[in-house]
Amino acid sequence: MLAEPLVISIVLLAVAVALGYFVFASFWFGAGYQPTPRRSALTMLRLAELSPKDTLYDLGAGTGALVFRAARIYRARVVGVEVEPIRVLALKLRRRFGGPTDRVTIRWGNLFDLDFTEATVVATFLWPAAMERLRPKLEAQLREGARVVSHCHPVPGWTVATRDRATDVYLYRWPEAAPGRRSVPSLGVVEEPERSPHDQHP
Repeated sequence: MLAEPLVISIVLLAVAVALGYFVFASFWFGAGYQPTPRRSALTMLRLAELSPKDTLYDLGAGTGALVFRAARIYRARVVGVEVEPIRVLALKLRRRFGGPTDRVTIRWGNLFDLDFTEATVVATFLWPAAMERLRPKLEAQLREGARVVSHCHPVPGWTVATRDRATDVYLYRWPEAAPGRRSVPSLGVVEEPERSPHDQHP
């Protein structure tokens, strides 16, 4: 009789440990785990104006909130980058069983070691310190016409092309986003050009 409660306790402990590792392990690898909300993920893909001609790099792919939607809905080529090994395994299993295998590549490694020269779109949901560290690498390697979409945290010093406040998503276009360019207000607000005194009406 005592064996049954013991087994249940062991199973519950194992589940708790597994969940704790899944959620917090990436802190040990240099990034916390916080899934991109579905609505924000859809906004990121929409603002990026994805097409089958694009190559999307999803930095910190997690469990694939962006990866598989981008490949299925927009038929883009997608490179999902993740540092935490359990999530890499989950991504590869999703790709193997039901994912669009011909358009999705999963890479296990540090996003700061990547070469972004092939990327036409970069998607991020990273902490501010990581965004600051990533910025010079993007500036050095992004091709003209590339887009960067970020959830929650802006790219420091860059000029925003569009911001959707409802989902907290930022869109940048390169090289228009280069530091010193004029900022554009949030989505749905049109910035009017300045008028000369001759254009003023009493």
